Amino acid sequence: MHQHALQHVLQLDIQGTPQRWITLEQAALHYATDTVAWIDGDRPLVTLRGGTNAASGRQSLIEVHPIIALRGAPRINLFDVTPSMAKLKLFRRDRHTCAYCGQRFHERDLQCEHIVPESRGGGWTWMNLVTACGACNGRKAARTPEEAGMPLLYLPYVPSRFEDFLLEGRHIRADVHEWLASRLPKGSRLS
Repeated sequence: MHQHALQHVLQLDIQGTPQRWITLEQAALHYATDTVAWIDGDRPLVTLRGGTNAASGRQSLIEVHPIIALRGAPRINLFDVTPSMAKLKLFRRDRHTCAYCGQRFHERDLQCEHIVPESRGGGWTWMNLVTACGACNGRKAARTPEEAGMPLLYLPYVPSRFEDFLLEGRHIRADVHEWLASRLPKGSRLS
């Protein structure tokens, strides 16, 4: 795995709600401007070395941790944001398992399946999409699961903000992954 893949910092608000992934440089700016309220993670990602203080003769150092929470009012309310929909995130949410036959497949063999078909007004939403293999998706066609006699083996759901950061599929350091996973809702398919 490339070292730079693990060099993003998880930015939180003061309450611990994930806001976004930021670069080391963006994180260092938050440290330098004293907007970091608290940090988390097993160990720093990196120690950045700056200039030498003329009065003390000491070099400035900033230890950038993998998780930083910023001071100030939360920018994103945990309950007002629906995670963006994406094919690979859907497959990960559903654990690469067909909602009809229950078999696990590689991503290339899966499809996004509309519970209520698009041709009948079914939208591209977390609650109307499940993962399906090509055979089951073709067999169900433009019918509802009930009409096709193909009941869903699991129900769709909208991922939480914590799940969404895991579903993005980034290469995440183990301590950051554990931090996010420890905050998943009860019954999450990701836990």
